[in-house]
Amino acid sequence: MAIDDSEYARLAEAALFVSGDALSAEDLAKVIGVASVGAIGRIMEKLIGEYEQRHGAIMIAKVGSKYIMSVRSPYSEKVSALAGQPDISHGALRILAYVSKNEPIMQSSIVKSFGSSTYDYMKELLEKEFVSAKRVGRTKRIETTPKFKEYFEVK
Repeated sequence: MAIDDSEYARLAEAALFVSGDALSAEDLAKVIGVASVGAIGRIMEKLIGEYEQRHGAIMIAKVGSKYIMSVRSPYSEKVSALAGQPDISHGALRILAYVSKNEPIMQSSIVKSFGSSTYDYMKELLEKEFVSAKRVGRTKRIETTPKFKEYFEVK
């Protein structure tokens, strides 16, 4: 069964909604399984048009070379207080996912994979007690905690 453009548009819409971040055509192509970045542009323009026709509070826009889903003004000003701050930053969440998949893992290995910003994210994860760290030589062995398993409902 072949997937048509409207199904790809729904997948792109879902990706933008879940991501919360601006996504490039390349990002969307990977997620929805379309090889042609040009096809993504066509699909996204159609989706942007659909949102324009709805005149709703939600919109999809192209910002630079990326696409984003957001709340239109004046609605955004009225509901922005509900957004609050996320429990965990996007970068820390990426590190946490990597740790959970590869635990126990040495912090030096994480730094090699993600760069020096790892230290800030590790501090955040330690403060929120999602990981534990035990010194091993000049580095630390990082593992997830029971709080991580409970919070993310991991068995």
